[in-house]
Amino acid sequence: MTFDEFIKSVNDEEPSSQLSETLTSLWWDKKGDWDTAHSIAQDIPTVQGSAVHAYLHREEGVIWNADYWYSHAGRVRPDVPLEEEWQSLVEEMLSSRPNA
Repeated sequence: MTFDEFIKSVNDEEPSSQLSETLTSLWWDKKGDWDTAHSIAQDIPTVQGSAVHAYLHREEGVIWNADYWYSHAGRVRPDVPLEEEWQSLVEEMLSSRPNA
């Protein structure tokens, strides 16, 4: 799946079952459902899951919690707009998928 295909899929009712958990979380976030996105991300026990979880708390505006999750992901809070971070995360998750 390309980034453009991922963006187009946000118009669907539900995310593709082929998406990873991290991409599913980011899909729901783009769809405007932060609660579902967060519910998914908080249960992903990986570095990438922590990165998505951190982004969601940054978006929420709870910076201390975002920084906690960035540290779990081995990252520092980026100094870029949220939309740019979201796109970078989607591209990272798409490129790490087998057969992406």
